[in-house]
Amino acid sequence: MDLATLQKQLGDQQGKLPPVDKWDPDFCGDMDLVIKHDGSWFYMGTPIGRKALVKLFASVLKKVDDKYYLVTPVEKLGITVEDVPYVITQWDRQDDLLVFTTQTEEQIIVSAEHPVELKEDSKNQLDLPYINIRRNLWARLHQNVYYQLIAQAEQEGNALYISSGDYRFCLGHL
Repeated sequence: MDLATLQKQLGDQQGKLPPVDKWDPDFCGDMDLVIKHDGSWFYMGTPIGRKALVKLFASVLKKVDDKYYLVTPVEKLGITVEDVPYVITQWDRQDDLLVFTTQTEEQIIVSAEHPVELKEDSKNQLDLPYINIRRNLWARLHQNVYYQLIAQAEQEGNALYISSGDYRFCLGHL
């Protein structure tokens, strides 16, 4: 994967994500790139320190079945993801909507189009809230965000609920 060519190709997107769901290039092998459980990105065992590079890679991320790939129109490289590729590091309430922000600075409005589901965290074997970012890519709520939302939640029976507009979801069970 030639980064200069990729940056040039994607630079014309003007803030839009590339249509990776429409790209189905041949598999070119695995790349030594790991997205850690905490959302940090490592290449060949070294953290990727350039935020712009992580954001570029995140924009061409694709999941097929249970495998993650970085894709361009002409190549597909397998990568390792320890849990999910994104972590929700911030949240805000704009009017009555919840807006989540990932570690790659992508913002998502919590809604039926971007649902929150309780899933088992692969590291801790606990049911935690995950949000669908796009296609079949998910983000786990960072512990700080999770606790801040719990403080805002309403208890119903043995469960905690919170709303974003007319979309209501469960944060967990007591």
